[in-house]
Amino acid sequence: MTTATMPVGIAPASATIHPPRKSTLVRKREDHDMLAPSSPTKRSKVSFDSDVEVQVLEEWEKSPAVVQEGVRRALLKHATGDNTGYDQIKTVYAPVKDGQDEPSPATVRNHTAALLSNVSTLNKSCADLVQVALSSDWLGRSEEYVHLFTQFLANLVSAQALYLPDVLRMLVENITSAPPSQNQSETLADVPRSQLYIRAHRTIQCLLQIIPSSCRVLLSILTTLFPHQSDSRRAHIVYTHNLLRITEYAPVLQADILRLLTERLVKIDLQVQEDLEDLAEEIEDGVVQHVPQARSDMDRILDDPEDSEDESDIDDMDEDTLRTQTIAKNVEKMDCILDMLFTYYDQKISAPLRSTQVGALDILLGQFQTIILPTHRSRHTQFLLFHFVQQSPAHVDVFVGMCAQTSFDKRRPDMLRQAAAAYLASFVARGMHVSSDIVREVWDYLNAELKKHVQEYESACRGPNLQRYSTYYMLVQALLYIFCFRWRDLELGPDEDYDGEELSTFYGEDRRWRPGVKETLQLNIFSKLNPLKVCSPGIVTEFARIAHHLHVIYVYHLLETNKRIRLSHHLGPSNYSQLNRETALTARLEEENQHLDEYFPFDPYYLPKSKRWIEGDYREWAGIPGLDEDKATDSDSGEGEAEDSDVDEGTGTEESNE
Repeated sequence: MTTATMPVGIAPASATIHPPRKSTLVRKREDHDMLAPSSPTKRSKVSFDSDVEVQVLEEWEKSPAVVQEGVRRALLKHATGDNTGYDQIKTVYAPVKDGQDEPSPATVRNHTAALLSNVSTLNKSCADLVQVALSSDWLGRSEEYVHLFTQFLANLVSAQALYLPDVLRMLVENITSAPPSQNQSETLADVPRSQLYIRAHRTIQCLLQIIPSSCRVLLSILTTLFPHQSDSRRAHIVYTHNLLRITEYAPVLQADILRLLTERLVKIDLQVQEDLEDLAEEIEDGVVQHVPQARSDMDRILDDPEDSEDESDIDDMDEDTLRTQTIAKNVEKMDCILDMLFTYYDQKISAPLRSTQVGALDILLGQFQTIILPTHRSRHTQFLLFHFVQQSPAHVDVFVGMCAQTSFDKRRPDMLRQAAAAYLASFVARGMHVSSDIVREVWDYLNAELKKHVQEYESACRGPNLQRYSTYYMLVQALLYIFCFRWRDLELGPDEDYDGEELSTFYGEDRRWRPGVKETLQLNIFSKLNPLKVCSPGIVTEFARIAHHLHVIYVYHLLETNKRIRLSHHLGPSNYSQLNRETALTARLEEENQHLDEYFPFDPYYLPKSKRWIEGDYREWAGIPGLDEDKATDSDSGEGEAEDSDVDEGTGTEESNE
């Protein structure tokens, strides 16, 4: 009997056993349920197409909440010595190496937001992470991200004060001519430098508002990062522009920043003068008077990194040409900075608020006393004061009084008193808006002071002695200089009575001078102190010509006598015992050193860009009608050289006859 074989897993109908039916809400799954879903809402098994690219989400694409939690844990583990996650955070801000992909903007934003939430954890042990973040290109990103990073910086310095100097230094570096935050990333849109500067200033202002005491730290950093005087013109212009901008939102730093600018400007000024003195006279004039006028488009200068000096091939230049080019660049640099300062002070002194005007003038006067006046042979910086003091008669009176008081104060060093006398004389002589009343008052001040000196020194005086009576001689030279320029204001009667045509009518007649003018000149010139022997030969020669022509005093016979007087007699006869050329030359050089320096700080101003500010304020040298009819004013191109050469030739002849 054959037994039928049943397929495995299938029971015969007669053998089917039905278990008891349970009460349930789950329906019975039929066989066909394994083949197709019972409804459209039922999820089916997923089958993958081999042609579809499968992407695995990277660590950087995590959500902000996940990133924040990861950063928190990484910082906590860093404190225990586990730096795996900590180092991964640093790679978000670190410069991208060759072959690596840059983190996406969303990734950088999420990590910065995470750091913002954990600033209390960023203590000294996290300094390397903070430094990497500060060195990132945050200023070159979107406005939204810049705002977020600014919040991070504000919270960071508030919670961790140790990072304040680093944060401020990073911000100041970004207002230089080469901000580090520009062009670090190849995938970010290029942000103009002017916009970078605006963002940096906005952040600095935010930090100063949060921590007012940070002003001192900021000032120290501004001083440290100031461009060296050998740096480019553009570096100085950009930095000066941004420093002046800081004074607008940090007025507490205004005086200190302006002082810093004046100090650095004076250094450049002195360096230019030293370099020019080493050049031949004709080359010097060419360097100063033919410097190209700098561009005035500040926005273009800020944005254009190529706006710099023309860098010619220095290998093809000889030493003199290279030096001349360097001096010309320094002159142009000084011209640009002065023009910016003139513009800045003009806005302040012409402001509607009197407190703003007075504050700006006080800053200028303070800088004059502490920086400009003690600096010997400053040439251009002082013209800031020269221009703005003349904006008001009251300002003129203040400045004149300051110079006179310093000149007469025996408690001050002799060098400072002599410099003040030079400024007093030069300002009164050259200031177009210095009134006749001021000229006469200054003359009377000098007269009274000189009388005291004569009464004190003449009885024991054995002859001219620059070392012993230097301040007295400087005051006399100031008096002579003022007379040469402002003799009309010392006459009785209005100035207009004596124009060029009428002067010849009065020539030969006694002119009417204010009381004390002739007496002052007589008392000092013919005293035992003999100032005409010590004062600068150029000024003495010019005074003698004018005084003789105007019949105020005759001194030529004294000048002839002075030719036989040796100021170097104190060296002793042994120095002249040998009649060789070397000894004679030494004696002559020593004699020349016994004359006062012919330095008057407001000599003609030739800087091409900034000279516009003193037009109308400056009194040019004008020859005496009937005496200098063939001489042009010193504003003409060839006058200065002709006049100086005449004086030099006359002095040389006199000395050769000694």
